[in-house]
Amino acid sequence: MADQTSCFVQAQEDTATDAITAIGDELALFDDWMERYQYIIELGRKIPPLPEEWQDEAHRIPGCQSQVWLEAEEREGLLFFAGASDAAIVQGLVALLLRVYSGRTREEILATSPTFLHDLGLVKALSANRGNGVEAMAQAIRQRASV
Repeated sequence: MADQTSCFVQAQEDTATDAITAIGDELALFDDWMERYQYIIELGRKIPPLPEEWQDEAHRIPGCQSQVWLEAEEREGLLFFAGASDAAIVQGLVALLLRVYSGRTREEILATSPTFLHDLGLVKALSANRGNGVEAMAQAIRQRASV
């Protein structure tokens, strides 16, 4: 079995709010949604791979059109997440969510509403099924934080 600690996403920015701001600034650099999609897909390629043993029903997020898996681990009062999808664009959306929520306290995760997905235009730019799926991912992350 591989070192599973290395598959959890480390926080890049100091706070979830800073991560949301940075994502918004990065997306604003592109002129249209096709370019933004390419950028999001690239982000998905950069997250640590999820161990195959976690790509099972126990880790699967219901409500997603694609297969999406999520794992959480608490270390020193911070909740870290690992995730993956079998679809490239969804893998990129997983990367965005992990960037915002992974490596944060439970309180910060619960205080960070997933409305940023709407505010950044991500949900509107997706098909209805993918939009529902990304919201299901965000809810699953927040649910893990509330346990």
